[in-house]
Amino acid sequence: MGQIGAAMSRTLTLFTDFVCPFCFIAEQSTVPRLLAEFELDLDWHGFELHPGTPRGGAPLSRLFPGVDLASLHARTRRFGAGFGVADFNPPDRVQNSRRALGLAEYARDHGRLEAFRAAAFEAHWRQGKNLEADADLRELASLAGLDDAAAIVAADDPALLARVDRRQAEARTAGIGGIPTFIIGGEQVVGCQPYPVLVAAAERARVRRR
Repeated sequence: MGQIGAAMSRTLTLFTDFVCPFCFIAEQSTVPRLLAEFELDLDWHGFELHPGTPRGGAPLSRLFPGVDLASLHARTRRFGAGFGVADFNPPDRVQNSRRALGLAEYARDHGRLEAFRAAAFEAHWRQGKNLEADADLRELASLAGLDDAAAIVAADDPALLARVDRRQAEARTAGIGGIPTFIIGGEQVVGCQPYPVLVAAAERARVRRR
């Protein structure tokens, strides 16, 4: 699995996207709990859930033709409630997350990745922000402690977007197809799984509890 598969047992390698509902639920529930209870260091990889989404986004009905969106959103909320995650609003459009992922790489370079990730998930799922819009990205950058003007430039920086593409390609080569995906001790756990499933993977990897 190359560099991705080389992760040590003390590392939680995580693949998520800001516009993925199940990633949001995991990032709000099982991920922080796992990091709090086990001696794991987070290695986050942005992974475009729908890389074919055009700039400006697309109606969710294009991805799920014939599906009643109100019922779909209700099921998503019920699923989230099972993980203790509430008060979020699935949108009727899927956004292109590429600029936000590029900005996340900028935040990584400036030691503000976790602050930016938290702000981006909160903005998209609870505040209805547009992860493509300059105004909203400026606000996220400021919340994460970044220079907002420089961050907007970074969101379209070819080098940072190339890094996003490279991470995506490496993930595909490593067999990552669905998200969220967790890798602990070389073992992949795919999907927003109940916490005991992740605990079992950590224990198989002999990760110490805190």
